[in-house]
Amino acid sequence: MRLPPLEPWAGGALEPDGDYDGLEFRDADLSGQDGAGARFMDCALTGCAVDEAALPRARVLDSVLTGLRGVGTNLAESTWRDVELRDPRLGGTQLHGAVMERVVVRGGKIDFLNLREARLKDVVFESCVLVEPDFAGARLERVEFVDCALREADFGNVTLKDVDLRGAAPLEITRGLDRLSGAVISTGQLLDLAPVLAAELGIRVEG
Repeated sequence: MRLPPLEPWAGGALEPDGDYDGLEFRDADLSGQDGAGARFMDCALTGCAVDEAALPRARVLDSVLTGLRGVGTNLAESTWRDVELRDPRLGGTQLHGAVMERVVVRGGKIDFLNLREARLKDVVFESCVLVEPDFAGARLERVEFVDCALREADFGNVTLKDVDLRGAAPLEITRGLDRLSGAVISTGQLLDLAPVLAAELGIRVEG
């Protein structure tokens, strides 16, 4: 993604419903700040701390976020469009009810990512580690996992369409194996999931 020339952010606190256009946030501490409903367009956030930041219903558009770090960031019902998220180090991020379209998550690690009831379309998770991500009730369309670790994922009541899981290693699904219609997996992954699938279907395997 190419961004236009950016102006340095002047600092201070984020504002609810604030409008941030063409700004560079570098090494900013946004922890605990309230930016509910804010709009970030053509922005770069680099090395920023977002612990407990309140950004529900925020809109992140045409932006690049690099090296975000934080725990408990609230991005519920936010909108992400044409965004690249690079090398995040996040935990307990709340993205339930979010809408993500044409988004790439590249590198990094996200623990306990809450994407319940979210809608993802044309999203790629590449070379990242997702630990206990929660996709329950979400809708994923044209979503791809490339060289990505997917550990103890919850796919309960998820809806999948053209979802490519072949690049997920390991692929660990704790719930929702019956919802994998619309996904493609590899032969090796099928063999790895066979014991869990058998248990899900009530099949006893002996010998």
